[in-house]
Amino acid sequence: MAEIRSGTETVDLEMRVKASPETLWEFFTDPEKMTRWKGRTADLDPRPGGVHRVQINDQAIAVGEYLEVEPHTRILLTWGWEGHPEVPAGSTRVEVTLEPDGEETVVRLRHADLPSEAQRSEHTDGWQHYLGRLSSSAAGGDPGPDPNESAQASQ
Repeated sequence: MAEIRSGTETVDLEMRVKASPETLWEFFTDPEKMTRWKGRTADLDPRPGGVHRVQINDQAIAVGEYLEVEPHTRILLTWGWEGHPEVPAGSTRVEVTLEPDGEETVVRLRHADLPSEAQRSEHTDGWQHYLGRLSSSAAGGDPGPDPNESAQASQ
């Protein structure tokens, strides 16, 4: 599914999706489409300075701010977890690029400034999980229930 290239402080993932960049773009910027593949709720204002807040479950809420927005091509935002001491809200950066290739799109995700190998590993697993769900959703499929929506909430 995804190719992983780990730098010192980054997670790099790449995958091909059977959807156009325009279709994929909506899954990163439209709250209703975002929650088809990631999160219970999403508050998204995809413009520089706009909020990016996605509630995965009762414990995990990703919070950041859009820094750069190039429609159908690229998003750069800050990222972190509400109330998390090691990766607090807005403390890291996530960049997503969408490159058309025939009837598919190459999706590249780079998550930078993660503070430890343990966090890089956790975020690699998380992004792989959600990019798989994105691929299914953007291609018109149903990824099914997300086990992460209740995983931490029940602990």
